[in-house]
Amino acid sequence: MSTETSVPFPRVSGLGPADSALLETLLKEAPIGFAFFDTEARFQRVNRTLSTIYGRGEADCEGHTPSDVLAPAEAAAHEAAIAAVLSGEAVVTGDHQFVAACQSDSTTHPRWAMSWFPTHGVDGAVNGVAHIAVDLSDRHKVEVALRRSEERYRSLLRASNQIIWAAGPDGHINEDCAEWRSVTGQSREEYLGRGWLDAVHPDDRERVERAWDDAVADSTVFDATFRVRTRSGDFRHYQSRAVPIMRDGELVEWVGANTDVTTQREADEMRHRLTQQLGEAALRTVRLQKATSDLAEALTVNEVVRAMAEIGQSAVGVDRTAVALLDRERLRLRVLNPEGVPDIAGVRTRESGLDYPNAMTMAVRERKPFIAGSPLEMRALLDDHPDVVTFLEHTDERAWVALPLLSAGLPIGALRFAFNRPRDISEEEKVFLEALAGQCALALERATLFEREHRTAESLQKSLLPEALPDVRGIRMRAFYRSGTQHVQVGGDWYDAFPLPDGRVAGVLGDVMGKGIKAATGMSRVRNALRALAFSMPEPADVLTGLDRMFEATEREEQITTLAYFVLEPETGHGYLGNAGHLPPLLVAPDAAPRLVETEPATPLGMTSPREHHKFFVPPGNTVVLYSDGLVENRKRAVASGLEELVSVASQAPAEVVGDPQKMLEYLVEGMLAGYEQDDDVTLLAVHVPATEAEPDN
Repeated sequence: MSTETSVPFPRVSGLGPADSALLETLLKEAPIGFAFFDTEARFQRVNRTLSTIYGRGEADCEGHTPSDVLAPAEAAAHEAAIAAVLSGEAVVTGDHQFVAACQSDSTTHPRWAMSWFPTHGVDGAVNGVAHIAVDLSDRHKVEVALRRSEERYRSLLRASNQIIWAAGPDGHINEDCAEWRSVTGQSREEYLGRGWLDAVHPDDRERVERAWDDAVADSTVFDATFRVRTRSGDFRHYQSRAVPIMRDGELVEWVGANTDVTTQREADEMRHRLTQQLGEAALRTVRLQKATSDLAEALTVNEVVRAMAEIGQSAVGVDRTAVALLDRERLRLRVLNPEGVPDIAGVRTRESGLDYPNAMTMAVRERKPFIAGSPLEMRALLDDHPDVVTFLEHTDERAWVALPLLSAGLPIGALRFAFNRPRDISEEEKVFLEALAGQCALALERATLFEREHRTAESLQKSLLPEALPDVRGIRMRAFYRSGTQHVQVGGDWYDAFPLPDGRVAGVLGDVMGKGIKAATGMSRVRNALRALAFSMPEPADVLTGLDRMFEATEREEQITTLAYFVLEPETGHGYLGNAGHLPPLLVAPDAAPRLVETEPATPLGMTSPREHHKFFVPPGNTVVLYSDGLVENRKRAVASGLEELVSVASQAPAEVVGDPQKMLEYLVEGMLAGYEQDDDVTLLAVHVPATEAEPDN
């Protein structure tokens, strides 16, 4: 057996008296067998043809089950088919050969095609089974095959929600289609001709009608997807496909099928929306990660403001970004952007009280995002305040988002985004902007702390350096110090110069490795110890030896300290130089190439080794420069190449620079740091012996 779908048997109650009589005659006299079973598998009606096939009278069948009427094999087949239909099968068919009781030659009897279908009550529920038996002799085989084909075709159409329709060669509908009309609610007259187009969505009609006209004109396949208005007023998506039927080279008609693809279309749209939402979420995540990275690199408040302006433009698409800090004592917001915020006509507001009506003050007061997608929303949210109305009359901004910058739940400022066009902010965008504001708050708090500590560190650093260099007749001394921009802690670079009791002058430049209080205190101890040693035994070898002993007693081994120390006779430029693992001094002459004052390699302080000093001469008109490694070494330049570059830069110094120690220091710093990021302290000490005796420099 196999199953097929079928249209329920017509209900007699829906027919007129004449039609009912005609149907009764057909049931009795038709050459096809008919029977109706109730849900208990009992015969309710049997026509003459079928009772003859069974070899029974009509009355012998009615009220009985197949087991009461038929042989066991046929009865079992009938009951199985009836049970299958009652359990939900749309149609059950099979071939049987019946031999009547009065006939003995079974070979002369034809086979009959048996079909069972569900019957339905007024409420649409299955209330029985209809049975049809068709002669499969030669004269019926074609009809049976066609009927089966039609049944299967209808079953497939129902399974695929298809509506079959036909049109004439001119493209006009000339055959009724009940299925289409049941969907659209059109009458037969409204449907025929080109009336079916009236049910197409107005936005789709012109396109569909043009495609249908083109297909009819060119006798090509028509294929279109459009929305159809249903009888309930809703719209469903249908895919329509029609092919031209050609006969002897001429177009005779069109046959098409409309398939309801609403579910598929909605699933596709849902999948597209989900894909788009996932893509947007992934993009927002990437943008937030990028923003977090950019803000992490912003060390100062101004850098945070610049980073937020770039993030607002690239990640949010805003036209203007502003960041403000809250002064809790004065209850005022101070805008950090140099251009301020145009909240007052003709005035770029830099500061406003929390009682002033604008987006940022509202966000801070309420501690939640303030969003106005249009000027009307802004006026409504701020109660049509006169200042707001004036602002809206003079600004090109049309949408605003302000978010509080919170730290430990308390506001420290506000972040403001403005758009030059109305803008709807989705919930997903709102979540993203709140996360962005959180990162901005962290960066702003970190930058504020950095600047405060950086100022403290610079003050501490300068307090450990001499307030002024001594005025010594016969020489000119200048110093330069610049803290590394990437560090907030005090460094270990230092310099000093002082006159000795014997009339000579002593100078030193050193570097205690590391940062922070540890390096600063180490620098202070070495500086004080060096001064004390220099006044009692000023020669460099003796001073370095004494510093080694002090270092072993008070400093840790990992506290590496280097220095270059010299004593010089101002009148002659002669002296001695001691070097404890420091970079060689640079000697610059007006009439000769600059050179490094190389000495025997020596170890840093605390690494016990015999200390020596070497003769040191600064000819008149020459300048000797001591410097820290921050001048020649950085992340992109090694010490060796930095020393070579230092000599090269010094060789290009103009004459007026060589004769002025202050200009010489500035020239060297500018030339050596150009194109590099300063990542360490830079310290220099220059001693110039004038060509002719000059008055002490003031």
